[in-house]
Amino acid sequence: MKQIIDISLGPSRNDYELETKFMNQKFRIRRFGTDGDFEQAKDLMLQWNKKADAIGLGSIKFPDSVGRKAKMDPETEKLLKLGKTLETPVTIGKTLRMVGHEWSLRHTQFKFGNNYFNNARVLFFSGMMSHNIAQVMSEYTDNMHFADPLIENGLPRLISSMDEFMLYAAKVRPAMKWIPGNRFLSDAKPIRSINDYLLRQEAQKAQILVVSHYNFYKHLELLGADDLSGKTVITSTAYDDRVEFLKERGVDVIIDTTPALIKEVVGVCVLEAMLIAALNLPKDQRGRDDLLEIISEMNMEPRIIYPAGRPRRVNRFAYLVHPLNQDFLKKLKPIEVLADITPGVMGVVEKAMAYSPPFVYSKVTGIKSETGVEAEGWLIALGETPEQMQAHPPEFTKKRILQAARIAKSLGAQIMGISILPRSMKDSSLDVAKHAVLPITTGNSYVASAALWAAAEAVRRMGFAKLKRGKILSAKTMVIGATGPVGVICSRLLARAFEEVYLVGRNIAKLLALQESILKEAPKVKLHVSTRADTFLADMDVIVAASSGADRVLDIMQVKPGCVITDITRPMMFSREEAERRPDVLIIRSGEILLPGEHVEMKDIGLPESVAYAGLAETIVLALEGRFETYTVGSSPQWDKVREIYRLGLKHGMKLAAISSVDGVISDEDIEKVKELAVKELQKG
Repeated sequence: MKQIIDISLGPSRNDYELETKFMNQKFRIRRFGTDGDFEQAKDLMLQWNKKADAIGLGSIKFPDSVGRKAKMDPETEKLLKLGKTLETPVTIGKTLRMVGHEWSLRHTQFKFGNNYFNNARVLFFSGMMSHNIAQVMSEYTDNMHFADPLIENGLPRLISSMDEFMLYAAKVRPAMKWIPGNRFLSDAKPIRSINDYLLRQEAQKAQILVVSHYNFYKHLELLGADDLSGKTVITSTAYDDRVEFLKERGVDVIIDTTPALIKEVVGVCVLEAMLIAALNLPKDQRGRDDLLEIISEMNMEPRIIYPAGRPRRVNRFAYLVHPLNQDFLKKLKPIEVLADITPGVMGVVEKAMAYSPPFVYSKVTGIKSETGVEAEGWLIALGETPEQMQAHPPEFTKKRILQAARIAKSLGAQIMGISILPRSMKDSSLDVAKHAVLPITTGNSYVASAALWAAAEAVRRMGFAKLKRGKILSAKTMVIGATGPVGVICSRLLARAFEEVYLVGRNIAKLLALQESILKEAPKVKLHVSTRADTFLADMDVIVAASSGADRVLDIMQVKPGCVITDITRPMMFSREEAERRPDVLIIRSGEILLPGEHVEMKDIGLPESVAYAGLAETIVLALEGRFETYTVGSSPQWDKVREIYRLGLKHGMKLAAISSVDGVISDEDIEKVKELAVKELQKG
């Protein structure tokens, strides 16, 4: 049986003795803690020389691997010099520690879809001790923050980039040692209070905390459940007491960079000592190189611990919201108060708000897919109404959208939705996607799908059309602008849900080509093509306005009672006043989506609780799926993406929750009123 001795500078109360198997060999491991007594550590090294197969030196402070030339503290250096004179191999686990730091991150990133750390907001309590981790993490995110100046020198600031940290390590940190009274000043109560506040604030903002094994409890002593709940912690050799400590504070995930070579949790120096003993590696440098080669070839995996007992993955998104009209601006309390005092001021407020910088309107939490993946995000607000967007050149709004993207990135979002843009900016999303610091989607694919989903649901609720063969509506529907980019999508979707579809457009050749392609996909639908909408307008049960030119041919006074009009042009073709002319007709703007999760929380966006606009829902679906990529951009949604996002929405538990009209969500009572008036009008005829 191989004998491994762990001589630790840590507390003796944690001493243990255990037997285990590794590489088909039996091992006995004994730990001796010296409570920081270096002389006792020397005596133990001499005592176990020739008796042990390998000795591990634990709980030492590793030298900094960045900045000036690394040096061990003098006392530790003496232990290492003594180790070189012994016949029994002595190791501090340096090689395994460095490999473990890098491999644990790369393995985790790969294992969870190659996007686990993408743009994560990461807080390093000590970049000096965790420089290897920071270097690897910088390949996945530049959203890193370092607490070294605050914790080491008591300076009331954090470092917010890798480049700035390298400058600190090379020049600022060494210079701090020569500033007299620096530590005394930072120990003053007011400065200490500021530092504590800054550290807690940064911990709360971060998604990932990197806590070195050395000084683990000291780094976290100020933080409680309010600061650590829901976080991922990266550390090394997470003993049971440390896991319990993090569990009590609500940490979701612990990534232990010490590879799990045996089932027991032991220090990295012990594992490296076991490798040396198992392989009978010599003490020269070539032996260390052999060790590195063997480690790289072994199937090492980091320990990924879920303190709550269940795996948890939370992906992050941002979504750009803007007021649809002046009433939405009143959701901001100061504006609501101002409007109450001076009702006529809203026109001026609307124009002024267009110039306001983007700001975080709401945090969104509690979204949980039926697959188990969760999403959280931020609603970032622009002050522009659609009318103000139309009143300014596209560059005016694009500048603010790109500014919002930078805010979203700093928060840790991995994708951002930018909502529906007005006609004057129909292709601006392409430019935004090209220059934004995050992947972008407009959400238009799900908007198109949800609008027709809502139209079919509205027809069913009105009750004038019956289901045929269980899923096909025995009704007539018309798409005005059928050959346009959005019209083609609508036509294909409606052909799958309605018995009879009329395609209206100006180009007869395009109409015939579209008719041919749809009949290949849905051969049983009755398909008609025409360049005139007015010929069939009065017979339609559903009319879809898919083109801005629809306002020239769609006369609301000509449609039959009970007709459902879906207006997906932006801004909407129909105003409140025009809708009031035909109270027996139902006008739909879009379908809104019920988000999955029992406790979805976000501020009021003009929809019922847990309900989101379809564009926001598309962004969330992509986040849940881990598809952090530019998805829907430009003015032309792609048919394959419309189908895909609908399918992915169902996969993650999205449901049609509400139908929106000119003035917002339509209630069941609203639909019933339209139905009653339609029945009366039909009876008159």
